[in-house]
Formats: sequence, C-alpha cells, structure tokens
Amino acid sequence: MKTPQLTPLAATLPASVPFVGPEAQERATGRPFIARLGANESAFGPSPKAIAAMQKAAGEVWMYADPESHDLRQALAQHHDIPAENIQIGEGIDTLLGLVVRLFVTSGDAVVTSAGAYPTFNYHVAGFGGTLHTVPYKNDHEDPDALIAKAQETNAKLIYIANPDNPMGSWHDAQTISHMIDNVPDGCLLVLDEAYIDLAPPGTAPDIDINAPQVIRMRTFSKAHGMAGARVGYAIGQAEIISAFNKVRNHFGMSRISQAGALAAIQDKGWLDTVRTNVTDAREKINDIARENGLSPLPSATNFVTIDCGADGAFARAVLDALITRGIFVRMPFVAPQDRCIRVSCGTDAQIAAFAAALPEALSAAREGSG
Repeated sequence: MKTPQLTPLAATLPASVPFVGPEAQERATGRPFIARLGANESAFGPSPKAIAAMQKAAGEVWMYADPESHDLRQALAQHHDIPAENIQIGEGIDTLLGLVVRLFVTSGDAVVTSAGAYPTFNYHVAGFGGTLHTVPYKNDHEDPDALIAKAQETNAKLIYIANPDNPMGSWHDAQTISHMIDNVPDGCLLVLDEAYIDLAPPGTAPDIDINAPQVIRMRTFSKAHGMAGARVGYAIGQAEIISAFNKVRNHFGMSRISQAGALAAIQDKGWLDTVRTNVTDAREKINDIARENGLSPLPSATNFVTIDCGADGAFARAVLDALITRGIFVRMPFVAPQDRCIRVSCGTDAQIAAFAAALPEALSAAREGSG
C-alpha cells in the first residue's frame, strides 16, 4: 500500500518543537530537576480561589466547555472596560498566534520579527508557508523602528513584538509602543505579545484602542496568574478581526476547568498583588546571586532574569549544561549576541537557594570545560 503523502509544505518542515520540555530532559537524565527555573512558569501558583473553582469544575468535566467562553469574556471585558466583542479566548497565546498567522499569512507572504524573539511565532509562520524576515535586537531590546522599517521594505502582513520581551526581559514604555502602532504600514497587522505585562512597571502598556485595525494584543493566564498548565490566553483587537477567529478556531478547544480557573483568577486582584511582590523579591535574589558570581543581571520587567555570562554563546551554553547536570533547569537565548546569557525564572526561596548553590560549580565546570 502506498504511503499517504504530506503536502509539499509539510514535507519541507522539520519534525521539531520550539522548546524541549523539562520533562523530556528529566527522562533523558533519569532524574527529576531540583529547581524548575527555565520555562517562566509561576512557582507561586494560581490564586487559591482559582484552585477551588477548578476543583469544583472537575466534577462537571463530563460536559463540553462553553464554546463562546461567555462568562470569562464578560469578566475580561469588565476588567479592561471594553466590549466583549473585542476579546477572543484561546488555548494560550501560542494557539492564538497560530490562528493569527493562519488568518493573515499564506505561502510566500512576508512576516517580520526580531532575530531571537519568541520562536513559537516563527514555528507558526513556517507552518503556514510565510517568509520570515528578522531584524537584530538593539541594546538587548527589540527595535520597534527597525521592525517597522523592515515591514515597509518587505510589504509584510504581520509584525511580531513582545513587550516586555522574552528572552531578554527588557521593555519599552507605552509611548514607544504607541508610536510603533501609529506607524504600522497599511495592510499590516502588529501582533503585540503582552504575556508579561502584569509584571511590568506602570507606564509600560499603552491604552487599549479597540478601534485600531492595525494591532492585536495578546494576554495570558500562564505567567502572573500561575496557570501555565491550564492553557488560557486571550486576544484584544478590533471587533472584525476578533470575529474572524471564529472562521478557523477550535470552538471546543477550551477546557471547562481552565475557563473556571481563569474566571476566578481575573477576579482575585489580591493574589496578583502577592505574586508581583514575590516576583520582585525573587528577581532581586537572582540579581544578587549573579553579581556575587561576577555575572551581570539585565534589568527585567518579567518573572525571569536574563544573566550575562560575560563571554560568548558557547560559554553560556556550557554554564547552562552544567546547571542542568546539577539538577537546575534553566534556558538561554538562541541567537547571538543575546546567547551570551542564560535565563533564570523567578522561583521559591528553596528553588533560588538551589540555583545559588549550583551556579559557582557550574561556572567553574564551564571554565574548565568539564561539564
């Protein structure tokens, strides 16, 4: 029997994932990590009210979730003081990014991003046949002016920028992002990933203009709300663009349990304040640990700290590998010159202490080339 053939596009794609999960690394080494500090999850967990809501919803999981996520959309509309028709719920930002690419990009269409920015977006662009154009970071920040210029040059359909940024933790103020939005070329859509915005300083996020057709904003419950495993994200944009998601989305893709947890989480402002305090404290501890070991932590508006290891990508990779060998899960930027760094997520006191104990040994091993 003849084997069914992949499409020509699918046949050209590598069978890979943008990130190797810590579970795969644990299986490879045969032991669990001591400290899970690589995926920018919130080690402080979700709101107790969200946990209770998800536990209650578990008894109702025999039912499909509301395909309109009505209650959650209404709560988010009230939270942002915008109409619910300007909000779309999805299974995390990753899914929403894939849907945006599917809606606006076809074979050969130009898409612009920063070299070394969030690779899952690039994965979707490749998967739908788009042509990716990149611009370099500028002083460890994504470069809004260069992104706009490249979009004009290539007649791009989409521009991607994260503010605050992953993997560097850097950020632009609201005025800079507003200027970027105002200069998006005709026929182009700016995908503004605000996954870390709940942890950023005041004045980072521009006001939401639901009538602006050239920008769509992405938010998530995976970071500050501590629900990465629940997979809940949402998009904010012009009603016509938001409605277009209904052409291609999985209408029953959301989990009923996740919807209940997110609804409780968005209403628990006190827990979010607690997480912000914990993240600030953890960032300072990571900063101190880096400096004590002769390394340079970069300023961060996220729940991680990017640490300059003071050499090249090969040395940073050796430090990362040595940390993993010692049971500390961390990650690093993929593209030079940002790959001179490692990236350490904020964690509990015990996790940070484990990182502090392992880092001097990891640095020594990297310098000696012994792993």
